[in-house]
Amino acid sequence: MSLSSRVNEKASLIWAIADKLTGVYKPHEYGEVILPLTVLRRFDCILADTKTAVLDTYNKLKDQNLDLLDGLLYEVAGHKFYNISKYTFKTLLDDPDNIESNFRDYINGFSDNVQDIIRKFKFDNHITTMADKHILYMVIKEFTTDKANLHPDHISNLEMGYVFEEIIRRFSEAHNEDAGQHYTPREVIRLMVNILFHDDNAVLSGQNVARTIYDCACGTGGMLSVAEEYLANLNSTSKLISFGQELNDQTFAICKADMLIKGNDAERIKSGNTLSDDQFSGETFDYIISNPPFGREWKNEEAIVKNEAKLGFDGRFGPGLPSTADGQMLFLENAIKKMNPQGSRIAIIHNGSPLFTGDAGSGPSEIRRYILENDLLEAIIALPNDIFYNTGIATYIWVLSNKKAGTPREGKVQLINANDLYEKRRKSLGNKRNDIPESAIKEITKTYGEFRETEISKIFDNEDFGYTKITVERPMLDEDGKPVLVKGKPKADTKRRDTEIVPLKEDIETYFKREVLPFAPDAWIDTKKNKIGYEIPFTRYFYKYVAPRPSDEIMAEIKALEIDLDGALEEVFK
Repeated sequence: MSLSSRVNEKASLIWAIADKLTGVYKPHEYGEVILPLTVLRRFDCILADTKTAVLDTYNKLKDQNLDLLDGLLYEVAGHKFYNISKYTFKTLLDDPDNIESNFRDYINGFSDNVQDIIRKFKFDNHITTMADKHILYMVIKEFTTDKANLHPDHISNLEMGYVFEEIIRRFSEAHNEDAGQHYTPREVIRLMVNILFHDDNAVLSGQNVARTIYDCACGTGGMLSVAEEYLANLNSTSKLISFGQELNDQTFAICKADMLIKGNDAERIKSGNTLSDDQFSGETFDYIISNPPFGREWKNEEAIVKNEAKLGFDGRFGPGLPSTADGQMLFLENAIKKMNPQGSRIAIIHNGSPLFTGDAGSGPSEIRRYILENDLLEAIIALPNDIFYNTGIATYIWVLSNKKAGTPREGKVQLINANDLYEKRRKSLGNKRNDIPESAIKEITKTYGEFRETEISKIFDNEDFGYTKITVERPMLDEDGKPVLVKGKPKADTKRRDTEIVPLKEDIETYFKREVLPFAPDAWIDTKKNKIGYEIPFTRYFYKYVAPRPSDEIMAEIKALEIDLDGALEEVFK
Protein backbone atom coordinates (compact mmCIF):
# COMPACT_ATOMS: atom_id res chain seq x y z
CA MET A 1 0.00 0.00 0.00
CA SER A 2 1.34 3.45 -0.92
CA LEU A 3 2.10 6.12 1.66
CA SER A 4 -0.86 8.17 0.45
CA SER A 5 -3.21 5.19 0.75
CA ARG A 6 -1.99 4.32 4.25
CA VAL A 7 -2.43 7.91 5.38
CA ASN A 8 -5.94 8.19 3.93
CA GLU A 9 -6.94 4.87 5.47
CA LYS A 10 -5.73 5.84 8.95
CA ALA A 11 -7.24 9.32 8.72
CA SER A 12 -10.56 7.83 7.63
CA LEU A 13 -10.58 5.41 10.55
CA ILE A 14 -9.88 8.19 13.03
CA TRP A 15 -12.38 10.55 11.42
CA ALA A 16 -15.03 7.81 11.66
CA ILE A 17 -14.86 8.16 15.44
CA ALA A 18 -16.72 11.42 14.89
CA ASP A 19 -19.87 9.30 14.48
CA LYS A 20 -19.95 9.15 18.28
CA LEU A 21 -20.26 12.95 18.34
CA THR A 22 -23.43 13.01 16.25
CA GLY A 23 -26.24 14.88 17.94
CA VAL A 24 -23.98 16.55 20.48
CA TYR A 25 -21.81 18.32 17.91
CA LYS A 26 -22.49 19.64 14.44
CA PRO A 27 -20.32 18.22 11.64
CA HIS A 28 -18.28 21.41 11.34
CA GLU A 29 -17.37 21.06 15.05
CA TYR A 30 -16.06 17.50 14.86
CA GLY A 31 -12.47 18.55 14.27
CA GLU A 32 -12.39 20.55 17.51
CA VAL A 33 -12.72 17.24 19.35
CA ILE A 34 -11.02 14.78 17.00
CA LEU A 35 -7.81 16.80 16.51
CA PRO A 36 -6.81 17.20 20.19
CA LEU A 37 -7.81 13.63 20.99
CA THR A 38 -5.67 12.39 18.10
CA VAL A 39 -2.70 14.35 19.45
CA LEU A 40 -3.29 13.00 22.98
CA ARG A 41 -3.62 9.46 21.70
CA ARG A 42 -0.36 9.80 19.76
CA PHE A 43 1.41 10.96 22.92
CA ASP A 44 -0.26 8.12 24.85
CA CYS A 45 1.01 5.49 22.41
CA ILE A 46 4.53 6.95 22.28
CA LEU A 47 4.87 6.98 26.07
CA ALA A 48 3.37 3.52 26.60
CA ASP A 49 6.70 1.67 26.49
CA THR A 50 8.27 3.75 29.30
CA LYS A 51 5.11 4.52 31.33
CA THR A 52 5.94 2.27 34.27
CA ALA A 53 9.55 3.50 34.51
CA VAL A 54 8.42 7.13 34.46
CA LEU A 55 5.89 6.55 37.27
CA ASP A 56 8.49 4.72 39.38
CA THR A 57 11.00 7.54 38.93
CA TYR A 58 8.43 10.21 39.72
CA ASN A 59 7.18 8.50 42.87
CA LYS A 60 10.73 8.09 44.17
CA LEU A 61 11.87 11.65 43.44
CA LYS A 62 8.71 13.80 43.44
CA ASP A 63 9.70 15.64 46.62
CA GLN A 64 13.01 16.77 45.16
CA ASN A 65 14.00 19.72 42.91
CA LEU A 66 11.36 20.12 40.19
CA ASP A 67 13.78 21.31 37.49
CA LEU A 68 16.05 18.37 38.14
CA LEU A 69 13.08 16.01 38.13
CA ASP A 70 11.91 17.33 34.77
CA GLY A 71 15.21 16.43 33.16
CA LEU A 72 15.24 12.96 34.72
CA LEU A 73 11.69 12.24 33.58
CA TYR A 74 12.53 13.31 30.02
CA GLU A 75 15.46 10.92 30.12
CA VAL A 76 13.43 8.01 31.48
CA ALA A 77 10.56 8.64 29.06
CA GLY A 78 12.99 8.75 26.16
CA HIS A 79 11.32 11.90 24.84
CA LYS A 80 11.15 15.64 25.49
CA PHE A 81 7.79 15.12 27.25
CA TYR A 82 6.27 12.75 29.80
CA ASN A 83 3.10 11.90 31.72
CA ILE A 84 3.05 11.22 35.48
CA SER A 85 -0.65 10.35 35.76
CA LYS A 86 -1.37 6.73 36.65
CA TYR A 87 -3.87 6.62 33.79
CA THR A 88 -3.54 5.78 30.11
CA PHE A 89 -6.28 5.84 27.49
CA LYS A 90 -6.91 2.14 28.13
CA THR A 91 -6.92 2.26 31.94
CA LEU A 92 -9.32 5.21 31.86
CA LEU A 93 -11.94 2.71 30.67
CA ASP A 94 -11.71 0.77 33.96
CA ASP A 95 -13.71 3.44 35.80
CA PRO A 96 -16.61 4.67 33.64
CA ASP A 97 -18.32 6.50 36.49
CA ASN A 98 -15.35 8.85 36.99
CA ILE A 99 -14.27 9.21 33.40
CA GLU A 100 -14.29 13.03 33.41
CA SER A 101 -12.20 13.58 36.56
CA ASN A 102 -9.82 10.77 35.66
CA PHE A 103 -9.38 12.10 32.14
CA ARG A 104 -8.54 15.55 33.52
CA ASP A 105 -6.06 13.90 35.87
CA TYR A 106 -4.51 12.18 32.87
CA ILE A 107 -4.16 15.44 30.93
CA ASN A 108 -2.77 17.27 33.97
CA GLY A 109 -0.13 14.57 34.29
CA PHE A 110 1.60 15.66 31.10
CA SER A 111 4.69 17.84 31.16
CA ASP A 112 4.08 21.59 30.78
CA ASN A 113 4.97 21.65 27.08
CA VAL A 114 2.18 19.18 26.25
CA GLN A 115 -0.30 20.98 28.47
CA ASP A 116 0.47 24.17 26.53
CA ILE A 117 -0.46 22.31 23.35
CA ILE A 118 -3.76 21.12 24.82
CA ARG A 119 -4.59 24.65 26.01
CA LYS A 120 -4.13 25.94 22.47
CA PHE A 121 -6.78 23.46 21.34
CA LYS A 122 -9.22 25.03 23.84
CA PHE A 123 -10.22 21.48 24.68
CA ASP A 124 -11.33 21.85 28.30
CA ASN A 125 -14.92 22.90 27.50
CA HIS A 126 -15.28 19.97 25.14
CA ILE A 127 -14.37 17.56 27.94
CA THR A 128 -17.18 19.06 30.02
CA THR A 129 -19.63 18.91 27.12
CA MET A 130 -18.87 15.28 26.29
CA ALA A 131 -19.12 14.29 29.95
CA ASP A 132 -22.43 16.09 30.41
CA LYS A 133 -23.82 14.44 27.28
CA HIS A 134 -22.50 11.02 28.36
CA ILE A 135 -20.31 10.41 25.31
CA LEU A 136 -16.84 11.01 26.77
CA TYR A 137 -16.37 7.37 27.73
CA MET A 138 -17.51 6.12 24.30
CA VAL A 139 -15.23 8.50 22.44
CA ILE A 140 -12.16 7.60 24.51
CA LYS A 141 -13.00 3.93 24.06
CA GLU A 142 -13.03 4.40 20.30
CA PHE A 143 -9.53 5.89 20.51
CA THR A 144 -8.24 2.72 22.20
CA THR A 145 -9.27 0.42 19.35
CA ASP A 146 -6.98 -0.76 16.57
CA LYS A 147 -8.33 1.99 14.29
CA ALA A 148 -6.61 4.53 16.55
CA ASN A 149 -3.41 2.59 17.17
CA LEU A 150 -0.92 5.45 16.82
CA HIS A 151 2.16 3.74 18.24
CA PRO A 152 5.35 4.64 16.33
CA ASP A 153 5.79 0.96 15.44
CA HIS A 154 2.45 1.18 13.65
CA ILE A 155 2.62 4.67 12.11
CA SER A 156 5.79 6.68 11.51
CA ASN A 157 6.29 10.34 12.41
CA LEU A 158 6.14 11.25 8.72
CA GLU A 159 2.85 9.38 8.26
CA MET A 160 1.48 10.91 11.44
CA GLY A 161 2.15 14.39 10.08
CA TYR A 162 0.21 13.52 6.95
CA VAL A 163 -2.66 12.12 9.04
CA PHE A 164 -2.91 15.35 11.02
CA GLU A 165 -3.07 17.32 7.80
CA GLU A 166 -5.70 15.04 6.27
CA ILE A 167 -7.90 15.38 9.36
CA ILE A 168 -7.52 19.16 9.19
CA ARG A 169 -8.51 19.10 5.53
CA ARG A 170 -11.67 17.13 6.30
CA PHE A 171 -12.45 19.41 9.22
CA SER A 172 -11.93 22.47 7.02
CA GLU A 173 -14.22 21.08 4.32
CA ALA A 174 -16.95 20.44 6.89
CA HIS A 175 -16.42 23.93 8.29
CA ASN A 176 -16.37 25.53 4.82
CA GLU A 177 -12.92 26.90 5.60
CA ASP A 178 -9.80 27.14 3.48
CA ALA A 179 -7.78 23.98 4.02
CA GLY A 180 -4.97 25.61 2.09
CA GLN A 181 -4.41 28.18 4.80
CA HIS A 182 -3.23 25.36 7.05
CA TYR A 183 -0.95 23.35 4.81
CA THR A 184 0.65 23.09 1.40
CA PRO A 185 0.58 20.02 -0.89
CA ARG A 186 3.62 17.91 -0.19
CA GLU A 187 4.76 17.77 -3.81
CA VAL A 188 5.02 21.56 -3.81
CA ILE A 189 7.05 21.45 -0.60
CA ARG A 190 9.37 18.80 -2.05
CA LEU A 191 10.04 21.04 -5.02
CA MET A 192 10.75 24.02 -2.76
CA VAL A 193 13.10 21.96 -0.59
CA ASN A 194 14.94 20.65 -3.66
CA ILE A 195 15.55 24.25 -4.71
CA LEU A 196 16.54 25.39 -1.21
CA PHE A 197 19.30 22.83 -0.82
CA HIS A 198 20.48 22.83 -4.43
CA ASP A 199 24.28 23.07 -4.69
CA ASP A 200 24.73 23.51 -0.94
CA ASN A 201 27.63 21.11 -0.85
CA ALA A 202 28.65 21.95 2.70
CA VAL A 203 25.40 20.77 4.22
CA LEU A 204 24.79 17.96 1.73
CA SER A 205 28.17 16.27 1.99
CA GLY A 206 29.86 17.77 5.07
CA GLN A 207 30.25 16.00 8.38
CA ASN A 208 28.16 17.06 11.39
CA VAL A 209 27.08 20.33 9.76
CA ALA A 210 24.24 22.21 11.48
CA ARG A 211 21.94 24.60 9.64
CA THR A 212 18.81 26.55 10.61
CA ILE A 213 15.51 26.77 8.75
CA TYR A 214 12.60 29.13 9.41
CA ASP A 215 8.96 29.27 8.35
CA CYS A 216 7.10 32.49 9.21
CA ALA A 217 3.66 30.90 8.67
CA CYS A 218 4.43 27.32 9.56
CA GLY A 219 0.94 25.83 9.89
CA THR A 220 1.22 22.22 10.99
CA GLY A 221 4.95 22.26 10.24
CA GLY A 222 4.79 20.36 6.96
CA MET A 223 7.46 22.45 5.24
CA LEU A 224 9.87 22.10 8.14
CA SER A 225 9.23 18.34 8.35
CA VAL A 226 9.83 17.72 4.65
CA ALA A 227 13.06 19.76 4.78
CA GLU A 228 14.30 17.75 7.77
CA GLU A 229 13.41 14.47 6.09
CA TYR A 230 15.11 15.53 2.84
CA LEU A 231 18.38 16.42 4.55
CA ALA A 232 18.34 13.33 6.77
CA ASN A 233 18.03 11.10 3.70
CA LEU A 234 20.94 12.82 1.95
CA ASN A 235 23.28 13.29 4.88
CA SER A 236 22.44 11.70 8.21
CA THR A 237 25.31 13.50 9.95
CA SER A 238 23.93 16.96 9.18
CA LYS A 239 21.43 18.63 11.48
CA LEU A 240 18.62 20.93 10.41
CA ILE A 241 17.27 23.03 13.28
CA SER A 242 13.69 24.17 12.69
CA PHE A 243 12.10 27.45 13.73
CA GLY A 244 8.57 28.58 12.99
CA GLN A 245 5.74 30.90 13.93
CA GLU A 246 2.02 30.25 13.47
CA LEU A 247 -1.06 32.37 14.16
CA ASN A 248 -3.78 29.68 14.20
CA ASP A 249 -3.93 27.98 17.61
CA GLN A 250 -4.94 24.55 16.34
CA THR A 251 -2.27 24.27 13.68
CA PHE A 252 0.33 25.73 16.07
CA ALA A 253 -0.59 23.02 18.58
CA ILE A 254 -0.16 20.27 15.98
CA CYS A 255 3.15 21.70 14.78
CA LYS A 256 4.51 21.90 18.32
CA ALA A 257 3.26 18.38 19.05
CA ASP A 258 4.93 17.09 15.90
CA MET A 259 8.21 18.70 16.91
CA LEU A 260 8.02 17.15 20.39
CA ILE A 261 7.25 13.73 18.95
CA LYS A 262 10.31 13.91 16.67
CA GLY A 263 12.57 14.91 19.55
CA ASN A 264 13.09 18.48 18.34
CA ASP A 265 13.13 21.52 20.58
CA ALA A 266 9.45 22.46 20.39
CA GLU A 267 10.15 25.81 22.05
CA ARG A 268 11.47 26.98 18.70
CA ILE A 269 7.89 26.90 17.40
CA LYS A 270 6.21 30.13 18.46
CA SER A 271 2.59 31.19 18.60
CA GLY A 272 1.49 34.59 17.36
CA ASN A 273 1.08 36.98 14.46
CA THR A 274 4.33 37.23 12.49
CA LEU A 275 3.49 40.70 11.14
CA SER A 276 2.56 42.37 14.43
CA ASP A 277 4.32 40.16 16.99
CA ASP A 278 7.58 38.87 15.52
CA GLN A 279 8.84 36.16 17.85
CA PHE A 280 12.25 35.99 16.15
CA SER A 281 13.21 39.65 16.08
CA GLY A 282 16.90 40.11 15.30
CA GLU A 283 17.44 36.44 14.44
CA THR A 284 18.62 35.18 11.06
CA PHE A 285 18.49 31.78 9.40
CA ASP A 286 20.28 29.74 6.75
CA TYR A 287 17.12 28.66 4.93
CA ILE A 288 13.69 30.25 4.84
CA ILE A 289 10.65 28.47 3.44
CA SER A 290 7.02 29.57 3.59
CA ASN A 291 3.58 29.69 2.05
CA PRO A 292 2.14 32.81 3.71
CA PRO A 293 -1.49 33.86 3.25
CA PHE A 294 -2.15 35.93 0.15
CA GLY A 295 -5.08 38.09 -0.78
CA ARG A 296 -5.69 38.74 2.90
CA GLU A 297 -5.89 42.23 4.37
CA TRP A 298 -3.64 43.40 7.22
CA LYS A 299 -5.74 46.24 8.61
CA ASN A 300 -5.66 44.71 12.11
CA GLU A 301 -1.87 44.88 12.09
CA GLU A 302 -1.66 48.21 10.26
CA ALA A 303 -0.69 50.45 13.18
CA ILE A 304 2.11 48.16 14.41
CA VAL A 305 3.44 47.48 10.91
CA LYS A 306 3.52 51.18 10.03
CA ASN A 307 5.33 52.01 13.26
CA GLU A 308 7.97 49.42 12.41
CA ALA A 309 8.18 50.80 8.86
CA LYS A 310 9.20 54.14 10.37
CA LEU A 311 12.41 52.44 11.52
CA GLY A 312 13.41 52.12 7.88
CA PHE A 313 15.89 49.34 7.24
CA ASP A 314 16.43 48.84 10.97
CA GLY A 315 13.01 47.18 10.86
CA ARG A 316 11.57 44.59 8.51
CA PHE A 317 9.57 46.87 6.23
CA GLY A 318 12.14 49.40 5.08
CA PRO A 319 11.67 48.85 1.32
CA GLY A 320 7.98 49.79 1.39
CA LEU A 321 4.45 48.76 2.32
CA PRO A 322 1.89 47.03 0.08
CA SER A 323 -1.81 47.83 0.07
CA THR A 324 -3.63 46.92 3.29
CA ALA A 325 -5.83 44.67 1.14
CA ASP A 326 -3.04 42.10 0.71
CA GLY A 327 -0.20 41.48 3.16
CA GLN A 328 1.76 38.77 1.35
CA MET A 329 4.64 41.10 0.44
CA LEU A 330 5.06 41.93 4.15
CA PHE A 331 5.90 38.26 4.71
CA LEU A 332 8.38 38.50 1.83
CA GLU A 333 10.06 41.48 3.50
CA ASN A 334 10.09 39.62 6.81
CA ALA A 335 11.83 36.68 5.12
CA ILE A 336 14.46 38.96 3.59
CA LYS A 337 15.18 40.54 6.97
CA LYS A 338 15.75 37.06 8.41
CA MET A 339 18.47 36.13 5.90
CA ASN A 340 21.80 35.14 7.38
CA PRO A 341 24.37 37.71 6.17
CA GLN A 342 26.78 34.81 5.63
CA GLY A 343 24.44 33.33 3.05
CA SER A 344 20.78 32.32 2.90
CA ARG A 345 18.26 31.08 0.39
CA ILE A 346 14.51 31.70 0.49
CA ALA A 347 11.70 29.75 -1.19
CA ILE A 348 8.34 31.45 -0.69
CA ILE A 349 4.98 31.07 -2.45
CA HIS A 350 2.97 34.01 -3.77
CA ASN A 351 0.11 34.53 -6.15
CA GLY A 352 0.57 36.72 -9.23
CA SER A 353 0.01 40.15 -7.69
CA PRO A 354 3.52 40.69 -6.20
CA LEU A 355 4.89 40.41 -9.74
CA PHE A 356 3.24 43.53 -11.06
CA THR A 357 0.83 45.36 -8.72
CA GLY A 358 1.59 48.96 -7.88
CA ASP A 359 2.72 51.85 -10.06
CA ALA A 360 6.25 53.24 -10.07
CA GLY A 361 7.05 54.62 -6.63
CA SER A 362 4.33 52.58 -4.89
CA GLY A 363 5.04 50.20 -2.01
CA PRO A 364 4.95 46.97 -4.06
CA SER A 365 7.12 48.48 -6.81
CA GLU A 366 9.63 49.73 -4.25
CA ILE A 367 9.81 46.28 -2.65
CA ARG A 368 10.55 44.72 -6.06
CA ARG A 369 13.07 47.50 -6.69
CA TYR A 370 14.89 46.74 -3.44
CA ILE A 371 15.00 43.02 -4.20
CA LEU A 372 16.29 43.47 -7.74
CA GLU A 373 18.70 46.34 -7.15
CA ASN A 374 20.25 44.37 -4.29
CA ASP A 375 20.50 41.28 -6.53
CA LEU A 376 18.48 39.06 -4.21
CA LEU A 377 16.18 37.36 -6.72
CA GLU A 378 17.45 34.09 -8.19
CA ALA A 379 14.35 32.71 -9.84
CA ILE A 380 10.58 32.70 -10.05
CA ILE A 381 8.83 29.43 -10.87
CA ALA A 382 5.27 29.48 -12.21
CA LEU A 383 3.40 26.48 -10.81
CA PRO A 384 0.52 24.69 -12.52
CA ASN A 385 -2.97 25.92 -11.69
CA ASP A 386 -5.32 23.91 -9.48
CA ILE A 387 -2.65 22.31 -7.31
CA PHE A 388 -3.69 23.97 -4.05
CA TYR A 389 -6.68 22.95 -1.95
CA ASN A 390 -8.18 26.42 -1.54
CA THR A 391 -7.41 28.20 -4.80
CA GLY A 392 -7.14 27.50 -8.50
CA ILE A 393 -5.35 30.75 -9.36
CA ALA A 394 -1.80 31.13 -10.62
CA THR A 395 0.88 30.67 -7.97
CA TYR A 396 4.63 31.19 -8.03
CA ILE A 397 7.67 30.17 -6.02
CA TRP A 398 10.04 33.10 -5.48
CA VAL A 399 13.63 31.98 -4.89
CA LEU A 400 15.89 34.57 -3.27
CA SER A 401 19.51 34.42 -2.20
CA ASN A 402 22.13 36.78 -0.85
CA LYS A 403 25.01 34.68 -2.15
CA LYS A 404 24.80 35.27 -5.91
CA ALA A 405 27.98 37.34 -6.14
CA GLY A 406 30.71 35.61 -8.15
CA THR A 407 28.30 33.00 -9.56
CA PRO A 408 26.68 32.81 -13.02
CA ARG A 409 23.48 34.06 -11.39
CA GLU A 410 25.02 37.38 -10.39
CA GLY A 411 22.90 40.20 -11.81
CA LYS A 412 20.50 37.68 -13.40
CA VAL A 413 16.99 36.36 -12.80
CA GLN A 414 15.69 33.04 -14.10
CA LEU A 415 12.00 32.63 -14.91
CA ILE A 416 10.75 29.05 -15.14
CA ASN A 417 7.33 28.31 -16.59
CA ALA A 418 6.26 24.99 -15.08
CA ASN A 419 2.59 25.69 -15.77
CA ASP A 420 2.14 22.61 -17.93
CA LEU A 421 4.11 20.17 -15.76
CA TYR A 422 1.28 18.42 -13.97
CA GLU A 423 -0.98 15.39 -14.05
CA LYS A 424 -4.72 15.35 -13.49
CA ARG A 425 -6.04 13.85 -10.27
CA ARG A 426 -8.60 11.10 -10.49
CA LYS A 427 -10.55 12.81 -7.74
CA SER A 428 -10.43 16.49 -6.82
CA LEU A 429 -9.67 17.65 -3.27
CA GLY A 430 -11.37 21.01 -3.00
CA ASN A 431 -9.77 23.14 -5.72
CA LYS A 432 -6.89 20.71 -6.07
CA ARG A 433 -7.48 19.01 -9.40
CA ASN A 434 -3.84 18.54 -10.42
CA ASP A 435 -0.64 17.11 -8.93
CA ILE A 436 3.00 17.78 -9.75
CA PRO A 437 4.43 14.30 -10.35
CA GLU A 438 7.90 13.31 -9.21
CA SER A 439 9.16 13.43 -12.80
CA ALA A 440 8.08 17.08 -13.05
CA ILE A 441 9.72 17.93 -9.72
CA LYS A 442 12.97 16.52 -11.08
CA GLU A 443 12.61 18.39 -14.36
CA ILE A 444 11.94 21.73 -12.67
CA THR A 445 14.83 21.21 -10.25
CA LYS A 446 17.14 20.31 -13.11
CA THR A 447 16.02 23.35 -15.10
CA TYR A 448 16.74 25.58 -12.14
CA GLY A 449 20.11 23.95 -11.49
CA GLU A 450 21.34 24.09 -15.09
CA PHE A 451 20.55 27.81 -15.30
CA ARG A 452 20.21 28.05 -19.05
CA GLU A 453 17.52 29.09 -21.48
CA THR A 454 15.10 26.42 -22.67
CA GLU A 455 11.50 26.38 -23.81
CA ILE A 456 10.40 26.73 -20.16
CA SER A 457 13.36 28.75 -18.84
CA LYS A 458 14.34 32.32 -19.64
CA ILE A 459 17.15 34.38 -18.14
CA PHE A 460 17.11 38.15 -17.74
CA ASP A 461 19.26 40.92 -16.35
CA ASN A 462 17.89 42.50 -13.18
CA GLU A 463 17.54 45.80 -15.09
CA ASP A 464 15.23 44.20 -17.64
CA PHE A 465 12.40 44.49 -15.11
CA GLY A 466 12.99 48.16 -14.36
CA TYR A 467 11.66 51.28 -16.03
CA THR A 468 11.44 55.02 -15.63
CA LYS A 469 7.98 56.51 -15.68
CA ILE A 470 8.35 59.94 -17.24
CA THR A 471 5.78 62.75 -17.32
CA VAL A 472 5.38 64.32 -20.75
CA GLU A 473 4.11 67.89 -20.63
CA ARG A 474 2.59 69.92 -23.45
CA PRO A 475 1.90 73.65 -23.39
CA MET A 476 -1.45 75.25 -22.68
CA LEU A 477 -2.68 77.00 -25.82
CA ASP A 478 -4.51 80.30 -26.04
CA GLU A 479 -7.43 81.03 -28.38
CA ASP A 480 -5.01 81.58 -31.24
CA GLY A 481 -3.42 78.19 -30.68
CA LYS A 482 -0.22 79.72 -29.29
CA PRO A 483 1.53 78.51 -26.11
CA VAL A 484 0.61 80.36 -22.90
CA LEU A 485 3.83 81.61 -21.30
CA VAL A 486 4.56 82.08 -17.60
CA LYS A 487 7.79 83.96 -16.89
CA GLY A 488 8.85 83.24 -20.44
CA LYS A 489 8.25 79.48 -20.20
CA PRO A 490 5.33 77.47 -21.58
CA LYS A 491 2.62 76.77 -19.04
CA ALA A 492 1.83 73.05 -18.83
CA ASP A 493 -1.68 71.91 -19.71
CA THR A 494 -2.91 69.14 -17.41
CA LYS A 495 -5.39 68.06 -20.06
CA ARG A 496 -2.52 67.40 -22.45
CA ARG A 497 -0.20 65.78 -19.88
CA ASP A 498 0.75 62.17 -20.45
CA THR A 499 3.17 59.56 -19.13
CA GLU A 500 5.56 57.16 -20.85
CA ILE A 501 7.28 54.01 -19.63
CA VAL A 502 10.96 53.95 -20.60
CA PRO A 503 12.95 50.73 -20.02
CA LEU A 504 15.90 51.26 -17.66
CA LYS A 505 18.29 50.01 -20.31
CA GLU A 506 17.23 52.72 -22.72
CA ASP A 507 18.37 56.35 -22.67
CA ILE A 508 15.40 58.56 -21.81
CA GLU A 509 16.28 61.36 -24.26
CA THR A 510 16.77 58.90 -27.11
CA TYR A 511 13.41 57.30 -26.34
CA PHE A 512 11.73 60.71 -26.10
CA LYS A 513 13.07 61.87 -29.45
CA ARG A 514 12.00 58.64 -31.15
CA GLU A 515 8.63 57.91 -29.52
CA VAL A 516 7.23 61.32 -28.51
CA LEU A 517 8.62 64.30 -30.41
CA PRO A 518 7.57 63.10 -33.89
CA PHE A 519 3.95 63.17 -32.67
CA ALA A 520 4.13 66.08 -30.23
CA PRO A 521 6.94 68.46 -31.25
CA ASP A 522 6.02 70.95 -28.49
CA ALA A 523 6.29 68.38 -25.67
CA TRP A 524 8.94 68.24 -22.95
CA ILE A 525 9.80 66.01 -19.98
CA ASP A 526 9.25 67.24 -16.42
CA THR A 527 12.30 65.43 -15.02
CA LYS A 528 11.32 66.25 -11.43
CA LYS A 529 8.44 63.82 -11.81
CA ASN A 530 10.54 60.89 -13.06
CA LYS A 531 9.93 57.71 -11.06
CA ILE A 532 11.75 54.38 -11.14
CA GLY A 533 9.52 51.31 -11.14
CA TYR A 534 9.93 47.54 -11.35
CA GLU A 535 7.53 44.84 -12.50
CA ILE A 536 7.90 41.26 -13.65
CA PRO A 537 5.35 40.56 -16.43
CA PHE A 538 5.91 36.82 -16.23
CA THR A 539 3.19 35.62 -18.59
CA ARG A 540 4.22 38.09 -21.30
CA TYR A 541 7.63 36.45 -21.58
CA PHE A 542 6.12 33.01 -22.19
CA TYR A 543 3.24 34.07 -24.40
CA LYS A 544 2.88 31.92 -27.50
CA TYR A 545 0.96 33.23 -30.46
CA VAL A 546 -1.74 30.89 -31.66
CA ALA A 547 -2.92 31.66 -35.18
CA PRO A 548 -6.69 31.86 -35.64
CA ARG A 549 -8.35 29.06 -37.55
CA PRO A 550 -8.81 29.64 -41.29
CA SER A 551 -12.10 31.37 -42.10
CA ASP A 552 -13.03 28.65 -44.64
CA GLU A 553 -12.74 26.01 -41.92
CA ILE A 554 -14.93 28.03 -39.53
CA MET A 555 -17.54 28.67 -42.27
CA ALA A 556 -17.70 24.98 -43.12
CA GLU A 557 -18.26 24.15 -39.46
CA ILE A 558 -21.05 26.75 -39.20
CA LYS A 559 -22.79 25.35 -42.29
CA ALA A 560 -22.57 21.82 -40.90
CA LEU A 561 -24.16 23.03 -37.64
CA GLU A 562 -26.93 24.77 -39.58
CA ILE A 563 -27.71 21.57 -41.44
CA ASP A 564 -27.83 19.61 -38.19
CA LEU A 565 -30.03 22.27 -36.59
CA ASP A 566 -32.44 22.30 -39.55
CA GLY A 567 -32.84 18.56 -39.25
CA ALA A 568 -33.45 18.78 -35.50
CA LEU A 569 -36.11 21.49 -35.95
CA GLU A 570 -37.81 19.49 -38.66
CA GLU A 571 -38.13 16.57 -36.22
CA VAL A 572 -39.60 18.89 -33.57
CA PHE A 573 -42.34 20.31 -35.84
CA LYS A 574 -43.41 17.04 -37.41
